[in-house]
Amino acid sequence: MSSSTSLAWLPADDQWRARLKVLIGSDAPPAVRWEAAVALANHRMDFAMTNALDAAIRGAFEGSMPDPSIPVIRLALMTSCTAAHLHAALRVAALRRGIWLDVYENAFGGYFQELIDPGSPLARFAPDVLLFALDAHHLAGMADERSGAKAPMAHLRDCWRMARERLGCTVIQQTLLDPFSAVLGQNEPRLPTSRSAIVAALNAAMDGASASGEVDIVALHRRQAIDGIDAWFKPSLWHMAKQEIAPPAAPIYGDMVVRLIAARRGRSFKCLALDLDNTLWGGVVGDDGLDGIKIGQGSAGGEAFVAFQRYALDLARRGVILAVCSKNDEANAREPFEKHPDMLLRSSDIASFVANWDDKATNLRRIASELNIGLDAIVFVDDNPFERALVRRELPMVAVPEVEDDAATFARTLADAGYFEAVAITEDDLARGEQYRQNRERAALLSTATDLEGYLRELDMRLIWQLFDDVGLPRITQLINKTNQFNLTTRRYSEEAVRAVIDDDHALGLQFRLTDRFGDNGIIGVMIGRSDGDAMLIDSWLMSCRVLGRGVEQAMFGVFAQNAAAMGARRLVGEYIPTSKNGMVSGLYARLGFDPASSGEGSESFTRDLGDRPPVIDHIIIEKGQG
Repeated sequence: MSSSTSLAWLPADDQWRARLKVLIGSDAPPAVRWEAAVALANHRMDFAMTNALDAAIRGAFEGSMPDPSIPVIRLALMTSCTAAHLHAALRVAALRRGIWLDVYENAFGGYFQELIDPGSPLARFAPDVLLFALDAHHLAGMADERSGAKAPMAHLRDCWRMARERLGCTVIQQTLLDPFSAVLGQNEPRLPTSRSAIVAALNAAMDGASASGEVDIVALHRRQAIDGIDAWFKPSLWHMAKQEIAPPAAPIYGDMVVRLIAARRGRSFKCLALDLDNTLWGGVVGDDGLDGIKIGQGSAGGEAFVAFQRYALDLARRGVILAVCSKNDEANAREPFEKHPDMLLRSSDIASFVANWDDKATNLRRIASELNIGLDAIVFVDDNPFERALVRRELPMVAVPEVEDDAATFARTLADAGYFEAVAITEDDLARGEQYRQNRERAALLSTATDLEGYLRELDMRLIWQLFDDVGLPRITQLINKTNQFNLTTRRYSEEAVRAVIDDDHALGLQFRLTDRFGDNGIIGVMIGRSDGDAMLIDSWLMSCRVLGRGVEQAMFGVFAQNAAAMGARRLVGEYIPTSKNGMVSGLYARLGFDPASSGEGSESFTRDLGDRPPVIDHIIIEKGQG
């Protein structure tokens, strides 16, 4: 079996089972046991280990989440075959990402009946996410000689529509494995009525639906192309138990599903931090010199490093932040980026460049601080097992893939791990590298400014606001689900829920874009309000930390207050729900002139009369956008 089905990017631990026994017998507080369980989940596991960890967790917490701050997601698995053996892998994959997952599966063969019945167990479960995990035998059996794959594809589209309309949940479609033996041979597509050809046509149609944004897909067909069908499907298990996905593939299956769910909720990683020597090039630049390092044409090793750089550059172009974390003299470390003709990555591609003789954990903290992101947003790649182990011990929230010695495997390892899984790419994602370059220029200007007010005026900032719209929907949803620090309530919304704000006459949804003399920061803020009598409740208020310290939040508040008043509100009610990450906004409402209203378990409320004039921010020009 391919190593990829055994979570090869995670480190192995020969003491894993001993640590599991400690967890089972522990009487530590729930939060401590949860952290220990997450740590165990972030090791390489097979099917048996996955089931053992799942049983331990369910026993330790008696089937309920251990802490109210842990996100809970309800996943409905709509199947046409046997899938109960996959539940543990799904829950453990969620645990790996700090999520508590409740899983529901329809009665055998009854997915469509439950979908159309408003009183079904599925409806009572009220899923946040619904996954159609229909097997190839079932869907291929719906095809006919005249229309081929059109009938099963129409059935799938009906299922997607009903799930959204009746349950209001996020919908995911699993593509099909191809377990069928060829009838025609290598040119099977020339026989469009063969089951293998129908599976290929269905997968192509699902890919098309994914490309158009119609549905998110779990791409089993592409995973099969890498691992081979024998890694995923066992004919004997199909005939005996109607298990389409073989138990040994359950861990990677669970990870593929949950990384997609996590991506929808902004829990993908944001930054790729790279070691240099023997990671981006062969050799040690400080010892071998610029001419002595291996990179580029002329050797297999040199070409492998170029291929990995190309993959990193591809990630950067779609919005992943690149950083350097190296034990090196900085001048030596920078020289290949500036002078080596075969380097694909250049200094302008690196948002944070940290090269010194401090330990890697300390330097990763510096990178997180400089980029204003959490450590749990960083993936660190280093060829040295000592450095990997050190970072895992000191910074368990940082993802550290277990790369092999061969640089030719680095890109595949990162891709298999799915750290940077995304469901949509916005214009802001594509511009992120340029935005961080602009941030460096802003920082340079600040270092020469004699006073903060003068610096802010020199930025020539414009805050452009408009109501939620279809164009901004993907970025609004993305920002809601990934912003943790400047976020008053940390409520998460699916794209369907955000669209409901657009259609609700009693709701106010505002998106904010910030530009300045250095360029366009993109959509940096979101506010959602809901009318309640003469009050406008501030349901959600969040802002990118990239624009902190510029008075943007005060300007946003002024715009929101003006729009709330236009909708008939006479007062505002704000809520602050503390989390482990949003302490920076704990005093925001007090600073904006709100009075304390109430304090309950886990939240605080504040109120402010709209007759009181909002603060004036005269160094930011406020404009209403076109839309």
